[in-house]
Amino acid sequence: MTSVDELGLRVEKAVSAGGVVYCRGEHGLEVVLCGGVHDGLWALPKGTPHHGESLEETAVREVGEETGLAVAIVEPLGSIAYRFARPAEGVRYDKTVHHYLLAPTGDGSTDAHDDEYDRVEWFPPDDALRIMTHRDEAQIVRRALTALGEAGEGP
Repeated sequence: MTSVDELGLRVEKAVSAGGVVYCRGEHGLEVVLCGGVHDGLWALPKGTPHHGESLEETAVREVGEETGLAVAIVEPLGSIAYRFARPAEGVRYDKTVHHYLLAPTGDGSTDAHDDEYDRVEWFPPDDALRIMTHRDEAQIVRRALTALGEAGEGP
C-alpha cells in the first residue's frame, strides 16, 4: 500500500550507501569530498544499491565511481535519515544513507571520478567540516575522526 503525505505527495522510501574516504599523507590526515562548481555543494560520496547488492557492496562501488578511488571498508559509521520532495513528480522521499569509513587501496585517482560531481578533492578534516553543505554528513565525518583517534573542529 502506497502512503501519501499531508500535501498529497506519494511517499517512497529510498536507501543509499557511501562514506568517508581517508588517508594519512605527508600533510597529515585528509578526507575526500565531492563538489559541484555551480551549486557550491560539498558532500560525501554515496549512491543507490543495484538489485541484489549489499549496502557494503554499494558503498564500495559508488564511492569508487564518484571519487575515482578503489576503496575498502574499514568499519561502519552509522546512518542518517532525511526527507526531500520532488513535487513536480508528486513524490516525497524518506531516505536513509548508510555510511562507512573507507580506505583507498592504492588504485585509482580522484582525476578519474565520474561526471556526477565537478570536483573530487582531499581536504584536511577541519577544512572539510567547514565547507560541507550538509550538517548531518559533517556529523558522519566527526564519527570517522573519532574512529581514527582524531579530533575535528569546524561547525
